[in-house]
Amino acid sequence: MYWVAGIFAAVLATFAHRYGYHRDELYFLAAGRHVDWGYADQPPLTPLVARAMSAIDPESLVLLRAPALLAATLVVLCAGWMAREFGGGRGAQALAAAAVGGAALVMGAGHTLNTAVFDIAAWSLIGVLVLRLLGGPADRLRPRPAEILGNPRWWLAIGAVAGAGLQNKLLLIFPAGALAVSLALVGPRKIFGTRYFPMAVGIAALIWLPYPVWQARNGWPQWELSRAIAGGSSGTSDSPIMFVLTQFGLMGPLLAPLWAFGWWLLWRSDRYRAFAVSYVLLFVVFAVTGGKAYYLGGMYPILIAAAAVPTAAWLGTHRMRRAAVASALTVNALASAVLFLPVLPVGVLNDSPVLAVNYDAGETVGWPEFVRDVGAVRARLGADVAILTANYGEAGAIERFGARYDLPKPHSGHNSYWWWGPPDDATTELLAIGIEGVDLGRFFASVEPAERIDNGLDIDNDEQGEPIFVCRGPRAPWAELWPRMKHLG
Repeated sequence: MYWVAGIFAAVLATFAHRYGYHRDELYFLAAGRHVDWGYADQPPLTPLVARAMSAIDPESLVLLRAPALLAATLVVLCAGWMAREFGGGRGAQALAAAAVGGAALVMGAGHTLNTAVFDIAAWSLIGVLVLRLLGGPADRLRPRPAEILGNPRWWLAIGAVAGAGLQNKLLLIFPAGALAVSLALVGPRKIFGTRYFPMAVGIAALIWLPYPVWQARNGWPQWELSRAIAGGSSGTSDSPIMFVLTQFGLMGPLLAPLWAFGWWLLWRSDRYRAFAVSYVLLFVVFAVTGGKAYYLGGMYPILIAAAAVPTAAWLGTHRMRRAAVASALTVNALASAVLFLPVLPVGVLNDSPVLAVNYDAGETVGWPEFVRDVGAVRARLGADVAILTANYGEAGAIERFGARYDLPKPHSGHNSYWWWGPPDDATTELLAIGIEGVDLGRFFASVEPAERIDNGLDIDNDEQGEPIFVCRGPRAPWAELWPRMKHLG
């Protein structure tokens, strides 16, 4: 198991420097420069991590991504630990770790600094701790009464991990709540019969408390954002049909039979049936409410770990079976790496299926060129011209790469950038990037096209071909215009 995790970490480290920043990474760096107890779209943990890495070396993309690499490696380790808690030996632990380490979701999430990888890591660690809490003899997956429980003090660790996870992403409320409801429905209910359970709830609430306080003081923007994402405003939003189909690709299609088998095993187990029920509850909730497909991703390491135990026993010393399973895991891992890690040269992306499968790959290409184009237009206009962008990725890129072109701090109405304020009251001329002219005409008397963004590779990401306009003559003071420019998504 540990050597599997080591290989996984080495692979991620090898490709950590390739392509470039993801738009979210640029946003986290910007948010880290505005330290607060919360932001319009997230709790403070990931921006604080970005700030810490930037304080060590602001130029290092590899260092920025190191915490994500460690979190993804923890997910791989947790898969092995969960297989051990299910009664599996070294073979089962290695099988679970290898399957999860070769999964598309874990590789992709571990490549960039993002909230998803910490969310999956938190849920995987909670899974390990809950299994420890449930306890039991070695043949744990066999159907039998759930009579023996583990040390109830594990509740305290669960509360601490849950609180930290909620400071990363509000999404953790759903799997934690689904598991609690499932345990109450199908048992073992006696797991709650200890003073450590309310203590765990208190620990989690205390750690998480500053964020809902911030949200309440700022009009609950997270709720508005969630509705926007459910409506498809995010680049990774999914339709109900795609939500279902994508479940078979999150771990890789070749692993679908393994996690499906794991679900069936958990459903048959009196002690662990709550995990199977949790999966169903979360599937229904996310599918109905417009959740993204990867929201369910934290459940799959648990399902795979459960399946690894009898699968490893079935493999035994049978060479043909081992070769078949090893081949499937290898093919799945290689396909995941090609599609979700920057393995291919950037120049051949357009001739590959990568961009069609992995939206985020295109979002790591072209940011220096984007800022270069903005800098070239502004150089023709003068030093007093402000910058307004359509989204936080564009604004974050200008903050990261704009110094070489003497670009000012950008402004945007998108998410937390809106909270960081409008241009100066004296600003009468600005560059508007990625915003359509018809929309700008509502705010400015003069809107003139200046240029279009070109990453030089013809890669169709969210910025390619977007317009740059020169805007003059605000139609009202910025104090009146700025509230109308706010948009979450």
